[in-house]
Amino acid sequence: MLSQLRDLDLQLLRLFVTVVESGGFSAAQGELGIGQSTISTQMAKLETRLGFRLCERGKAGFRLTAKGEQVLAATRKLFGAIETFKGEAQGMADKLLGELRIGLSEALSDQVLERLGEAVGRFRRRNQAVQIELLSAMPAELERRLLQDQLQLAIGYFSGSQTALDYRPLFAERQRLYCGRQHPLFGRETVAASDLEDGDRVLHPYRFGAAGEPWQSSASSARCEQVEGSLAFVLSGAHLGYLPEHIAAPWVARGKLRCLPDSWDFTVQFRLASHRGHSPGEAQLAFAEDLLAAFGAD
Repeated sequence: MLSQLRDLDLQLLRLFVTVVESGGFSAAQGELGIGQSTISTQMAKLETRLGFRLCERGKAGFRLTAKGEQVLAATRKLFGAIETFKGEAQGMADKLLGELRIGLSEALSDQVLERLGEAVGRFRRRNQAVQIELLSAMPAELERRLLQDQLQLAIGYFSGSQTALDYRPLFAERQRLYCGRQHPLFGRETVAASDLEDGDRVLHPYRFGAAGEPWQSSASSARCEQVEGSLAFVLSGAHLGYLPEHIAAPWVARGKLRCLPDSWDFTVQFRLASHRGHSPGEAQLAFAEDLLAAFGAD
């Protein structure tokens, strides 16, 4: 009885189908390229493996038994399934599959979102069937999720201090110092460093640290990590604070904020982060490549 299907069995079954389609042993010789006696021997091996006769051969000619008819139908179904599998396996070999979870810093500029959209478009033009999820969070949360394998990639203004993570420069964002309409410096024609000495500063407890901010102040009664909260503090007129230029621009245009001299500007480096201890999948590698290309990063 045939308890396991081996390569030899598949060869014998292909020979069987060829014999049937040729109309007998003699007629199958040219198709198979072997003699009639060899065909007969191979057919006998197959029948031994199956445990029953597949065909009658003799003076009356070649004829399938009832079981032979059923084996022929089952064999054709088997070979059809094998061809389907081969086609699907070949398609999978060249196709990106799986899921991608990507974290983003909050309040990204329109230009950054446009480039992110370009990266997604590049990726979708690949041979892929990948489910992509985008979520926004603060830098510390993005790093935590990367470390806990809840994200494959993250874009943010990271400290770069997590040794388990790999950071690649992606783009820089300009931060400028602002005051609100009700602040004493709003209407001042010129603003000197001495005018800022007693300014109540909005503290940003970001993971990259606020030490890089050109203007430092010991006075602070406001603290916020989110850009929206920092904006509200500055709009109050009671505080000075750094904001991304693209966030403040509409408020400056409406006369609600004033940008202080650019000598106090600085830039924040945004990076593409991933877990260096894990082997990235094909989809992750491809998406990272498309992100770097979209942002013109090496």
